[in-house]
Amino acid sequence: MAEKIAVVGGGAAGMMAAIAALEKGASVTLFEPNRILGKKLRITGKGRCNVTNDCTPQEFMQNITRNGKFMYSSVNRFKPADVMEFFEGCGVPLKTERGRRVFPQSDRAADVVLALEKKLKALGCEIHQERVMHIKAEDGAVRGIVTNAGEYVFDAVILATGGVSYPGTGSTGDGHKMAQELGICVTELKPSLVPVVTKEKTDELMGLTLKNVTLSVFRGEKAVFSEMGEMLFTHFGVSGPLVLSASAHMQTGNVRDHKMTVDLKPALSEAELDKRILSDFEKYAAKDFVNSLGDLLPRKLIPSVVRKSGIPERIKVSSVTREMRSNLVSLLKEYPITPIAFRPIDEAIVTCGGVSVRELDPKTMMSKKVRGLFICGELADLDAYTGGYNLQIAWSTGKAAGEAAAEL
Repeated sequence: MAEKIAVVGGGAAGMMAAIAALEKGASVTLFEPNRILGKKLRITGKGRCNVTNDCTPQEFMQNITRNGKFMYSSVNRFKPADVMEFFEGCGVPLKTERGRRVFPQSDRAADVVLALEKKLKALGCEIHQERVMHIKAEDGAVRGIVTNAGEYVFDAVILATGGVSYPGTGSTGDGHKMAQELGICVTELKPSLVPVVTKEKTDELMGLTLKNVTLSVFRGEKAVFSEMGEMLFTHFGVSGPLVLSASAHMQTGNVRDHKMTVDLKPALSEAELDKRILSDFEKYAAKDFVNSLGDLLPRKLIPSVVRKSGIPERIKVSSVTREMRSNLVSLLKEYPITPIAFRPIDEAIVTCGGVSVRELDPKTMMSKKVRGLFICGELADLDAYTGGYNLQIAWSTGKAAGEAAAEL
């Protein structure tokens, strides 16, 4: 049994790993350079903390966008239902909202962090406000760590330093560097769940939210994403829940290899939409085309649709031809958006890439190269959709790492 364990990183995965190891009877020291624990956790879910998703392990697996099979063991051992029971048991009443997203009833992410801190202290965890610089290893096994304040001897080390998104919270890539120093493969780090920069100028659309639309993404002719929901136009392009989820499916090749289309009226077939437009045209027969779309589209979107339709904006509605109307229907069903880049990785919700899961034991999260080194949370090459799934990855892998380290 590993008697002395170091946990590097006081985020979601690190705190859960420390708690799991402590409950197994190990002596645990948690190293976190920030003055407070859970700095990123405190801002998740817009400060409300989407703790998990009230789904089955099978449904959870369907929402992992990278290396889902790797999660099978850990999520079945510490399921979303178990996570909910854990936090309720820590004195954090929960509620379930749209999309089965689970939040604290208080809508305060700080309550989640405080409950974890309270649990750590009750179990006797030592907490050091130090930055870990290196992991010491000899003969293929962990021996200890080096921090900005000195050297320590440990039987096992759990790395839980997060990805490289939100660097202001301490996710600065330290864990990737330490893993690479030990010969562990780290895959390319890219932003995921991130807004998209578009070729089209979107200044006039900035602030426009489209609800109940269907966003589809294609790589070549192949559809890689299609979902109904909400999206937002910004000064640089597009964002919002649909776009963030779509970005996770745009990691292959270059962003520019993809095209996006928006079905602005997914509830209507082309024939039904044409009938609706005809009805509006009859209503506004004496008006210019540009002034006939107010019942159909948000005001901010009309100038863009008029330009893309190729129909002269000042043509009288009564003069719009059947062919023109057909083009308008096609445009409203497939409004085009041209992605040219992701926003910077420090604006991403999660990091795509990380320590290769091929180098980790999925049951224990221990490195296959360095005995006694465990890697969990966003530091590993695992990511998922929004909706509580990424935090579930942190809880499940942290729990697995903590228990396995204590039993080493």
